[in-house]
Amino acid sequence: MTSYTPPGDGPFAIPTGLLIGERWIPAANGATIAVDDPATGATLATVADAAPEEGIAAVDAAAAAATSWAATAPRRRAEVLLACYHAMMAQQEWLARLIALENGKALPDARGEVAYAAEFFRWYAEEAVRIPGELATSPAGGNRIMVRYQPIGIALLITPWNFPAAMATRKIAPALAAGCTCILKPAAETPLTALAVAEIMRRAGVPAGVVNVVTTSRPGPVCSAILHDPRVRKLSFTGSTQVGRVLLREAADQVISSSMELGGNAPFVVFDDADLDAAIDGAMVAKMRNAGEACTAANRFYVQRGIHDRFVARLVERMGALTVGPGTDPATQCGAMINRKAVEKIERLVADAVGKGARVELGGRTPAGDGCFYPPSVIADVRPGSAILHEEVFGPVAAVTGFDTEDEAVALANDTEYGLAAYVYSGDLRRALAVADRIDCGMVAVNRGLVSDAAAPFGGMKQSGLGREGSHHGLLEYCEAKYIAVTW
Repeated sequence: MTSYTPPGDGPFAIPTGLLIGERWIPAANGATIAVDDPATGATLATVADAAPEEGIAAVDAAAAAATSWAATAPRRRAEVLLACYHAMMAQQEWLARLIALENGKALPDARGEVAYAAEFFRWYAEEAVRIPGELATSPAGGNRIMVRYQPIGIALLITPWNFPAAMATRKIAPALAAGCTCILKPAAETPLTALAVAEIMRRAGVPAGVVNVVTTSRPGPVCSAILHDPRVRKLSFTGSTQVGRVLLREAADQVISSSMELGGNAPFVVFDDADLDAAIDGAMVAKMRNAGEACTAANRFYVQRGIHDRFVARLVERMGALTVGPGTDPATQCGAMINRKAVEKIERLVADAVGKGARVELGGRTPAGDGCFYPPSVIADVRPGSAILHEEVFGPVAAVTGFDTEDEAVALANDTEYGLAAYVYSGDLRRALAVADRIDCGMVAVNRGLVSDAAAPFGGMKQSGLGREGSHHGLLEYCEAKYIAVTW
């Protein structure tokens, strides 16, 4: 079996095959996928390119391990998850450099991702021993109502490229805590991190077949084959709304329970009475975390007119001071976009906004040279109807629009098919909370630029998804509630 050894000291060479049961194996037809460094275009490694048959082999392995893992005591499952947490944190720097290489993000962002990813193992180690149960007397008094929460079954977990470690552990950890076995299908752009995390888990004591990993450049046929196997009972997907709709149709054939964390178009609302320093600090986190390649990234900045010009000037100053470069360079603060297609989308959205009357205050032009880079950019006076107000830019571009009244701010914030995250800044907590209630989204950060937390329910409304990840809500996504009527 081939492997990849990233630069620097590490605990092992990363297997580049398919993890099916207890073994790493090549694709049966020998096919591979090239994994490129977006900062240089150089190929880092090749990984196995699975066919549908290997997807079914992964289901076989998950099924063989399912009964034993479901019967494993919650305390033992917790101990395994905690071992994964410690093993992952012991390799934080090594994993961060790997993420920076294949994903392009700056090292500080990559280090933060590893810590966030590992935290799901620790959180669900604690939740594994707290799976709830219920007992009540029926209203008529004739029997007791007993409710048990049991593992839902084999889960297909599909993860995106932008957080290759955290999106994997956010799904794997609750699945294992609940007693489910799983098949992870990571993004073809960033599979090395997922393969490294899987090997860390295997070495930390996760039994064979409990976690299987299938990499493929043909996700449609492979995932369809898995979803049409009647043994598979759960689908959890993070990615675009367009792909989510396709997967929901596929899952419908076997009536598979589906969790969807889909697109976002987060508004960042700043009122005149906001602390300007805090709002700018929060904007830098909400916009520039992972160079804007995040579903929770602030895309649309709505700033009340009394503070608008000062906010724009300060944002231009802060974003203009960022160092752009390869993610592995310690000086880099804004890394490469994932690929050329991502850069072209940003170019299109900026050009459309400028064509409709927006003003470029910073950046707005792709630099010459190699690599998939786009500079931190601020565009002001973005007009209604601009595509950037309705599509995820997924890049380091802040689109700023002024507003006058609270009602106008809420209407602008809600003028999207998405409803994942939002940010509200105001010195009046009553107003901030009232506005948070009125914005149609699953998560709102008030006077802070970061919303993600392993202990909080992560998810959206409208076209941004179904279900929640993180917190005890995320564990229940992998459980079936079984009612037992008892008389005594």
